[in-house]
Amino acid sequence: MADLKCVVENCTYNKDCLCSKGDIMVGGKHACDCDGTCCESFAQKREGRESFSNSLSHPSHTISIDCEAVKCIYNSNYKCAAEHVDIKGCGASDCRETACATFSEK
Repeated sequence: MADLKCVVENCTYNKDCLCSKGDIMVGGKHACDCDGTCCESFAQKREGRESFSNSLSHPSHTISIDCEAVKCIYNSNYKCAAEHVDIKGCGASDCRETACATFSEK
């Protein structure tokens, strides 16, 4: 499991830069750089609705990350093997506006 820092403040799972989802999926099967990836688990916060994080586990520093970015050096059998992962996407309203900033091409 990776130490995860998520700065996607518009994600309903984000709580103080930690993820409360429990596990995430990083997409980007053909990615050659971090901008070709995305957090497919992103769900935009909606005003007036309760956050999904209220019904799930508490935010955690470590998280299981499934990863489709097969060209990343940290991808091991579709799992992320990095010790630390940063997810970025300031102002994101869609998963395509997020990215795995830790991606490093093989």
